[in-house]
Amino acid sequence: MAGKTQFGSRIGLIAATVGSAVGLGNVWRFPAEAQSNGGAAFLLIYIACVALLGIPVMLAEFSLGRGTGKDAVGSFVSLAPRKKWWVAGAVATLASYLILSFYLVVAGWTLEYFWQSITGELYAGVGTEGMETNFRHQMDHLITGSWEPLLSSYVIIAINIFVLMKGVQKGIEKMSNILMPALFLLLVFFCIASLTLPQASEGLKYFFHPDFSKITAETVINALGQAFFSLSLGMGILITYSAYYPKKTNLINTAVTVSVLDLSVAILMGMIIFPAVMSFGLNDESLEGATLVFVTLPEVFASMPFTRFWSALFFLLLLVAALTSTISLAEVATAFVCDRFKLSRRKGCWVVMLPLVGLSSLCSLSQGPLSHIRIFSQNIFDFLDTVATNLMLPVAAIFTCLFLGWIVSKKFLYGQLTNKGRVNIKISAAVIAIIKYAAPVLIAVILIAKFLE
Repeated sequence: MAGKTQFGSRIGLIAATVGSAVGLGNVWRFPAEAQSNGGAAFLLIYIACVALLGIPVMLAEFSLGRGTGKDAVGSFVSLAPRKKWWVAGAVATLASYLILSFYLVVAGWTLEYFWQSITGELYAGVGTEGMETNFRHQMDHLITGSWEPLLSSYVIIAINIFVLMKGVQKGIEKMSNILMPALFLLLVFFCIASLTLPQASEGLKYFFHPDFSKITAETVINALGQAFFSLSLGMGILITYSAYYPKKTNLINTAVTVSVLDLSVAILMGMIIFPAVMSFGLNDESLEGATLVFVTLPEVFASMPFTRFWSALFFLLLLVAALTSTISLAEVATAFVCDRFKLSRRKGCWVVMLPLVGLSSLCSLSQGPLSHIRIFSQNIFDFLDTVATNLMLPVAAIFTCLFLGWIVSKKFLYGQLTNKGRVNIKISAAVIAIIKYAAPVLIAVILIAKFLE
């Protein structure tokens, strides 16, 4: 399947690739990292990490996919048929599948909050006193409940199946062409609204004023980790999607465009979150993870006129980001089973998605009724998150860089990056040097640092 179909337009391939990158990492992880690491100081380091390392590693994955036209495993097999480098692609494919299993759960939470915002149930009986306690109770009830989160996750799975069965152009590309512009419009709309809040200037000053005293080695590691996570590196997504790129696609221009748009989402979220937090006197802890999305922001909306409108609009934004991410993660496994086992797209979708009903159910129930089941002192949800995100992704990225930098012929990578002489050779040479030397070392540093925490 991969390589036999392509994205129909440059706008479509950009929208699909950006959609694969933009997700919860931009929405709740980036503001929390910026808050605890010096605001703009972290932002500047993050931008440097994206430019100097994120884009080169992205180009490595683009080259692998576009150059072979294969899935994340088949691309390694195609270039090294009698060697075991395909394991790197298998690790990336498995990691994306494990991430998908719990990402579907979080997407289900978002869908439930979107629906409760529309109906007003989320804010029923909420007064000006004890709002934080009330919303924390609602979040705990949703996350640890038995049926509500399960049903919502099943709806997300059904949407994924519907889009994936439509194929690359009529499904993934068409969906991305609609949802990604909608996401950016919602972000800009929210940003304008946030800038009208009473303490907006203080929030922007906090976000854009660098506090270099907070910069440590850990800050740099966190910024590099955020760059890799937010760009979906090591997940097999970029290899899979670039297999659908037309051969004339300028990979360097595409990587820069995708990175800039992904970075724009993170910055816009900062411009939304920090003015809101400052204006409503919320504490720093409110920026942490799920608390930010399911407790802090509902507090903000409850304090604003047209509460249900703003709340529904925000959770729609989050739902769009979650959907584009889950579909891109699912496409990695779908492309793999269709390519490796010569299945039709319809059969491949069912093979990939049906087991996720059980896996996502386990992840969801592990937050509540099955919380007593522990794997290395973690519940199933957290264990899969730790193994896939903190271990498998960096390992896959390291071996992808080593494979292209040291194993594959230099002509292959030069050919993909220079695009038959249409791209500056010196730029390509610099990118290849980073892929070959700097990227594997720095990713390994992140991996080691994570396990020493």
